[in-house]
Amino acid sequence: MLTPASIVTVSYEVKNAFLFLSVLEFAVGILVNAFIFLVNFWDVVRRQPLSSCDLILLSLSLTRLLLHGLLFLDAVQLACFQRMKDPLSVSYQTIILLWMIVNQAGLWLTTCLSLLYCAKIARFSPAFPLCLASWVPRKMPQMLLGAITFTCVCATLCLGDFFRRSHFSVTVMSFVNNSTEFDPQIAKLSFFHSFIFCSVGSIPSFLIFLVSSGVLIVSLGRHMRTMREQTEDSRDLSLEAHIKALRSLISFLCLYLLSLCAAHLSVPLLMLWHSKVGVMVCVGILAACPSGHAVILISSNAKLRRALESIALWAQSSRKVRAGHGAARGMQTLC
Repeated sequence: MLTPASIVTVSYEVKNAFLFLSVLEFAVGILVNAFIFLVNFWDVVRRQPLSSCDLILLSLSLTRLLLHGLLFLDAVQLACFQRMKDPLSVSYQTIILLWMIVNQAGLWLTTCLSLLYCAKIARFSPAFPLCLASWVPRKMPQMLLGAITFTCVCATLCLGDFFRRSHFSVTVMSFVNNSTEFDPQIAKLSFFHSFIFCSVGSIPSFLIFLVSSGVLIVSLGRHMRTMREQTEDSRDLSLEAHIKALRSLISFLCLYLLSLCAAHLSVPLLMLWHSKVGVMVCVGILAACPSGHAVILISSNAKLRRALESIALWAQSSRKVRAGHGAARGMQTLC
């Protein structure tokens, strides 16, 4: 079978550049998601009630922290330990599958966020939106619990299938005479089956996300037609809410599709073409997408923006105080 020219090894310069980029993406991802987590967790510490949106953002930021930790482990394992011409180690395969499970949990939480936006913002008939707007926020804790339960069930099935197939591969290879020929093929097929099996669990949440985002887009179109018929220059809060929600959801959709393409492209790069540089590029894209969406969430959430402005004002005042103390010490020295 003809395959593209493979890049089994990389230079030290490329490896060091990849590790530096991975550390940078890890630091940025931890910083922005820890900010979202701490702002909402501080309300829990102060025993203030969390809104449905804050509860989703708290859970989503926690999954993103785990996601960045797994991606950093993936980068270190890829750059320092995994040789492309060798079979994939069990630890590396486990890191990839755990990343897929945590990413699936993040997709379910973002789907809950899109449903919440849809319930609060979308307007069609007088009766339906009012019932939906009151029902979804009230049932959001149960929806989050259901999403977490579904993810745990998928994780149990996926990891169980993976370790069962890994044990089966080891058993088969112990009875095969020419194990050097069949060992890589059996390991590749086992991991590929587990990868596809784990990917299937993301289909329901992704379809629900697309439907709710589509409802918001249709609602925005109807609302803009109504505005053109009634008035043109008045400031409409509903229009601003539509635009902010859609900016967050569409940005997530674009980043998720980009990360999905990178994740599925990394599989043939890893197992067929043995291109370490290609896999490094895919891992870099996977680490950048959650950080980008977290930044957009901060910019579109009033509570997070206020907290960020308070931190900026505190840092600016602290710098001015230190500068004032330094100037006073300088004057005392001159005197």
